[in-house]
Amino acid sequence: MQTTIIPSKLDVIQSHMSFFLPFGFDARKKDRIIEALEEHGYPYFQLKKADEWGDIYGPGIQVGGKELEQYFYPYVEHKLFPLSIKDRGFHRFTKQFDTPFLFSIRDEQWHYIVRSVDIILGPFGLAFLTVRVESRESCADLADVLEFMQHFRAIDTHLMETKGSHIILENGEALSIYNFLLETLCPFLKTYMISDKRLEGYFGSLPYFDDERMYASAFLFTKNGSEITEEQLFRMGNLNGRTPSGETFVSAHNPEYIRRSLAHTLHDRWSPHTYTVTTEHAYVTVTDQSPDAMQDELVHYMGTHYYNFIIHYFYRIMLLRVSYEYSEIVWSKDEEYVKSLIKLITLFSSWYYFREISTRSEGKELSLAFYKAFNIENLFNEVNLSLNELYKAQENSRAGRMNMLLFILTVFTVVSGIYGMNLVISDWEDPFGWKKYTSYTFFEWISLVTAVSGIGLSGYLIVSMLIKFILRKSRDKKSDLYM
Repeated sequence: MQTTIIPSKLDVIQSHMSFFLPFGFDARKKDRIIEALEEHGYPYFQLKKADEWGDIYGPGIQVGGKELEQYFYPYVEHKLFPLSIKDRGFHRFTKQFDTPFLFSIRDEQWHYIVRSVDIILGPFGLAFLTVRVESRESCADLADVLEFMQHFRAIDTHLMETKGSHIILENGEALSIYNFLLETLCPFLKTYMISDKRLEGYFGSLPYFDDERMYASAFLFTKNGSEITEEQLFRMGNLNGRTPSGETFVSAHNPEYIRRSLAHTLHDRWSPHTYTVTTEHAYVTVTDQSPDAMQDELVHYMGTHYYNFIIHYFYRIMLLRVSYEYSEIVWSKDEEYVKSLIKLITLFSSWYYFREISTRSEGKELSLAFYKAFNIENLFNEVNLSLNELYKAQENSRAGRMNMLLFILTVFTVVSGIYGMNLVISDWEDPFGWKKYTSYTFFEWISLVTAVSGIGLSGYLIVSMLIKFILRKSRDKKSDLYM
C-alpha cells in the first residue's frame, strides 16, 4: 500500500518573484498610452541601453544587453526588442519602485518589497503587467512563500483559499491586491484597459483568459545543503501553500501521481542542487546554492528567461483568443468578421509564432517546458483547423453568391436574347409614354419588368459594393491587426 505524503519543511533564505497580468488595450490609443506611461515615470526599455537598468532587478543583479541579444534568433530578437516604438513587436516600459509593504493573512505578517514594474505593450492589442517582488525576510518556510504567491496573484478573490489577505503599506493603509496594483502602483492603467461589458470584474478585459489570476514566477534560495524533495517541487509547481486553517497544504497524496506529474513539469538538468518546475500556474526555480554562487543563473532568470516566458505566454493567450473569437461567430451575419479573423490568424502565425526562438540549449529546453505547460502545440493545431473551416465557409459563401449572380445574369441574358438584345419599347421614348402601360401586352410587361429590375439590381450592386468598401476601410482603421 502506498504511503500518504507528509509535507516537509524547507527554509527559504531569499526569494525573487514576478507576477504577470495580461490585459487588453485599445491599439488605436497606443500613442496616448505611451504618453501616460512616460508621464508616470515609465521610460522606454531599449536593448542597447539594457546595461543602464541594473537597479530595477535588485541590488547586484545586472542584465546585459549582449546576453539578451545573443540568446534569441535574429527574427525573434527584432520582435522582442524593436528599435523604436513605431516598429512592430513588444514595447517594454519599466519603472523602479522599491516600495516596501506587509503581507497579512491569518494574523501573520511578512515583509516584502516591490522592486519594479514592467508594462509591455504587445501586438494585437495585448499587454502585460509584470510586478517584481522580493522577500525581506531572512528566512521563511516554503509553505509561507507559496502561500504569499498564491494570494498575491489572485486579483479577484472568489475562492475560499484566496480570501483573507491584504497589503499593508508603511503609512498603515490596508489594501486589497487589486487596489494595490491598479490604484497604488499603476493608477492610470485602468483607463486604457478594454472591458467586455458582458463580463464582470477585472478579467472582462480578456474574456478568453483561462484563469482569474496572475501567472507567478520565482527564483528561490534555500539554506545551503537543504534536501529538496519531490513533494516540495510538486507544491512549488502548484503553489500549494497552506490551508485556510494554516496547515501546510499538498494537493495530492499519491507519491506515484506526484512522480508522474513531475515527469512532465520538472527540469532537473542541474540537479541535485538546482531544479525548475514549469506548470500552467507557475514557473519556479529553486536551489540550495548560495546567492553569490548562483548570480549568473539569477541574471538569466531576470533577463533571457523572462523574455522566453513572455513570448510563450503571448502565444497561449493569442491562441485562446482565436479559439474564443471563432466560437463567437454568427455565420449568417459575420462575413466581414470571418475575414478579419482569417487575417488575424494569418498575421499572428507569420509574424510572431516561431517554434524555435533560442540559440542556446537551455533556452530550447525551457521553451519546450513552456510549450508543454501551456499546451501550445494542441492549441495551435486547433487554430489551424479553425482556419481551414473559416476558409471553407468563406469559399462556400462566395460560391453561393456567385451561383446566385450567375442565375440572375442568365435569366436576364435569356430574356434579352428573346427580345433580340433590345428591351426598349417605343412608348418609353415619349416622356409620358409610361401612361400607356395599361395597354401593354404580356411580352411588353416582361420587357418592362426586366428592364426596371435590371436597372434596380445594378444600382443595388453598386451601392452595396460602396458600402462594404467604406465599412472595410473603417474597420481596418479601428483594427489592431497591424500593431
